[in-house]
Amino acid sequence: MTFDPRTIGEPVYEALQNLRTDNENNKERLKEQKNQAVELYTYLSTWGMLRLKAEEKALTQEGKKQVVKKYFECLERLSSLENLASDNGLQVLKQANITTEAYLGLTGLGLALAQEFSFWASAVYWDIKGE
Repeated sequence: MTFDPRTIGEPVYEALQNLRTDNENNKERLKEQKNQAVELYTYLSTWGMLRLKAEEKALTQEGKKQVVKKYFECLERLSSLENLASDNGLQVLKQANITTEAYLGLTGLGLALAQEFSFWASAVYWDIKGE
């Protein structure tokens, strides 16, 4: 099996581009989206996957919440872990049938995905200034 590096980048680009298009007239939301996309890696490496999924429900800024939802949709697509992006995603991560090794592997994939979000945020939101 050959690994195609576009496998991770393409869904992230499409997700951020669609978010931007859907909110093109709301500059404040675009700024929230960009900041969240850039901060995903730091959050994930500091607090972990479980806390990021839990944080999704607590976020009050719609732009930030949209990016976290897209992140888990992309991770579900890449990992083939069903229902990860759903409202029950936290339960999916806590399932006993996910071994420690599988969870660590998912976290590694999630970190690589978060790096892609950070990279593509600069390209997709090129005209939006961060914080």
